[in-house]
Amino acid sequence: MLLLLVACDLERAPGPPDAPVVVFEVPKGATARGLGDDLAALGLVQSQSKWDWYIRLNKAGACIKAGRHELSASMSAPELVEALCGVPIPDEVAFTVLEGWRVRDIDAALVEKGLIEPGAFIDAAGGKEGYLFPETYMVPAQGFDAAKFVERQLATFDERFGKAYTGERPLGEVVVVASMLEREEPSPANRPMVAGIMYKRLASNWNLGIDATSRYTLSDWNNREDFLEKLRDPADPYNTRLRPGLPPTPIGNPGLASLQAAAAPTDSEFWYYLHDKDGVLHPSRSVGEHEAYRRKYNVY
Repeated sequence: MLLLLVACDLERAPGPPDAPVVVFEVPKGATARGLGDDLAALGLVQSQSKWDWYIRLNKAGACIKAGRHELSASMSAPELVEALCGVPIPDEVAFTVLEGWRVRDIDAALVEKGLIEPGAFIDAAGGKEGYLFPETYMVPAQGFDAAKFVERQLATFDERFGKAYTGERPLGEVVVVASMLEREEPSPANRPMVAGIMYKRLASNWNLGIDATSRYTLSDWNNREDFLEKLRDPADPYNTRLRPGLPPTPIGNPGLASLQAAAAPTDSEFWYYLHDKDGVLHPSRSVGEHEAYRRKYNVY
């Protein structure tokens, strides 16, 4: 009976059931008994000596794995050993930058992942809108560096598109057009034609009339009330309905399909286009044809 009581005491959790989870790192080559001092210092075991006795009596802990583990003072000694023998927390996690995301969107997603404080990525990416290549990146789970991540995205842009680009148009112009294509045309197959319409309108000194540009500075891209206010503002430099030429910067970070379409537009007879409620593209040759499509598909 005495031995049973001793065994139960050695196994007892040192903390309450709601004790917080902490990340504990097991060094390479460490043994279970050798972790006693560090576990005790964090309050994860009752004491170094009791942990040592538990390991010795139960011949436990031979399976512990180097790396970071989530532990809690609410765990009993057997639970602690089981956790230390489990798969460690990965040193890296996947982070996906979606095509078309703005710098502010990337910042918000990194904050949601717990990787940065709000604004850290915005500060690091100043002036780089359009060149932060959208991709799934493996990033450090701890100690994320926003400036280094920006450098990786810029390098990926160069590798995937920038170095291979040999077109006559300035790269900056291509990136701006690609950023509009990313938001304007859901089908990659249609983007070369839409790019051609954009360039043709620019060359003829027509206003682009692209509503997506007026959404760029909105905190919430889908806020319709704020968007309609922007559409009526001739002082907004991103209002391509009322102001000629390209917007002053890209309106997001385009993917490869949009960049390629902007670099190799397709000539066509069309000057206008719109999308119906299902996102289907309807290009038109004249303002009359365009207005007819507006009425037909109730797009205003």
